Amino acid sequence: MKYVYIIIIAVLLASCSSSRKAAKAPMIGGLTGEAYIEKVIELAPAWQSLSGKVALDLSLGEGKHAEVNATLRLKRGESIQLSVAPFLGIEVARLEISPEGLLALDRLNKRYVQVSFEEINRWARTDLSFAVLQSLFLNELFVPGKTQVDRDDASDFRLSLAEGRAILEAKGEHQLTYRFFTSTEQGWLEESRIGVSGTPYALQWKYGAFRKVEQRFFPEQMKLSIEGTGKPLALGMDFSRLSVGGDWKARTEIPAKYTRVSIEELLKILQNG
Repeated sequence: MKYVYIIIIAVLLASCSSSRKAAKAPMIGGLTGEAYIEKVIELAPAWQSLSGKVALDLSLGEGKHAEVNATLRLKRGESIQLSVAPFLGIEVARLEISPEGLLALDRLNKRYVQVSFEEINRWARTDLSFAVLQSLFLNELFVPGKTQVDRDDASDFRLSLAEGRAILEAKGEHQLTYRFFTSTEQGWLEESRIGVSGTPYALQWKYGAFRKVEQRFFPEQMKLSIEGTGKPLALGMDFSRLSVGGDWKARTEIPAKYTRVSIEELLKILQNG
């Protein structure tokens, strides 16, 4: 399905885009800088799996707009799946993100796109990984080279205040910049922003409508947008019926009769409408 290919392009463009010491940072909610960062880390869900319904709203600018309902299934460390099944529960398309890369199945036209993270990073000249995308979907902080952040990583962030929010930024020299905007009252992660150093390119991933899911506050609304391309590109995700746990097949098998489509062919498909 065309809209699944468009979501892949959104993900691809998104990619273009020590000892513990007392932090010398402002007090936030009665906590020192490092203690506040630890609080933000502790509030993140420790779930191993998550599933639910999601309404996708894709905006491409110039009046181009697409909406589709899908099912989200996420297994930590294994895969993130978006399945589209609008007709009597019959799946017509699937997008799967795994540690190896991206896979999209177009079941109506019996074709698929499969690309590794190595290919994506070479094509986009960046360093995207499954761990980063997993953390974005799970409303978590992340740092380059780690699959999951814990309290011991609090010193890897510097903290500042701006416009009533606490901003955490990953320390170190990286090709990409990682900034996280949190609410000072609750410590919720409200926005993650990945920028390409020295350029206007950035991925902005916003979170809203926090609700309790299995004793943790989790956002039922997410919106990712791409900055610096000159063309508006945004994907809204409105979740419902979220549940923790459950079991399903984490990896998708490609049917033998399906035809593989390259990234270049994918771009032509989108351009020709």
